[in-house]
Amino acid sequence: MAQINLLQAVNQALDIAMAADDRVICLGEDVGGFGGVFRATSNLQEKYGKARCFNTPLTEQGIAGFAIGLAAQGKVPVAEIQFADYIFPAFDQIVNEAAKFRYRSGNQFDVAGLTIRSPYGGGIAGALYHSQSPEAYFCHTPGLKVVVASGPRDAKGLLTAAIHDPNPVLFFEPKRLYRAAVGEVPEGDFSLPLGKAEVVREGEDISLLGWGAQMEHLLKAADLAAEDGVACEVIDLRTLLPWDRDCVAESVRKTGRLVIAHEAPLTGGFAGEISASIQEQCFLYLEAPIARVTGIDTPFPLAQEKEYMTDQWKILEAVKKSLNY
Repeated sequence: MAQINLLQAVNQALDIAMAADDRVICLGEDVGGFGGVFRATSNLQEKYGKARCFNTPLTEQGIAGFAIGLAAQGKVPVAEIQFADYIFPAFDQIVNEAAKFRYRSGNQFDVAGLTIRSPYGGGIAGALYHSQSPEAYFCHTPGLKVVVASGPRDAKGLLTAAIHDPNPVLFFEPKRLYRAAVGEVPEGDFSLPLGKAEVVREGEDISLLGWGAQMEHLLKAADLAAEDGVACEVIDLRTLLPWDRDCVAESVRKTGRLVIAHEAPLTGGFAGEISASIQEQCFLYLEAPIARVTGIDTPFPLAQEKEYMTDQWKILEAVKKSLNY
């Protein structure tokens, strides 16, 4: 085990994958040379050459299209979209091409090796064009997998699994935690299963669910609630598409209450899908309405970033409201 940050964990996963399989290729804006705007691909071009880690033109549609073409020819491309906010020019390529590639051919050809990485979320004073959380847009698309890392161990294990998964995967990384989140990570080749949530803390009174950067806030809220004798069960969803309904439902049947937190706006956020599914499975077990703690239905504001974003205090308020229902 080694103490590393989330950014180093991403770099390790890419390094190990490239060393093990010469089909693995990293591409994106500025990923070669100095390793991208966040340095996630540092030293990879030096180790593996410009043919396997290279800069692309500043065109997200082109990055996604080129990566799809590589994957269709049997390569294992890991494409970086520099900020998740700029993934939208590539939306057609991802949703109408990558996601449907296998289906439209009747399984005669696919883009199974495709992974698209992108940093998402607020907390860095990035304002409206560098702070968004677009995961819900892609969770509406059959044929994709959508994964969100919450810390160094998950970043390495889930990214490794994404690269090896026989489906196109969107892999979102919380940029606010790139250097802030530090933890023990297994050395060498290490993966975690996609599609499986993790119960990171057990409790009997209420279930708290989130992914990515929300896990820090959920755990802090659980600590605050514990001071009042409330035992929170905290779940990291990890994979949003497909998401682990069984794990969440089992927890809710035990606690009778659920609070879901995400940075994206409330309307159309993925918490709505989870809420609908869980109430279908657990309606007779619920002791209170399922609560959503989310961003606001406005463009991401710079001056009011703190007011916009979720935190442990907003989550704690939802916990108290649920318990007092």
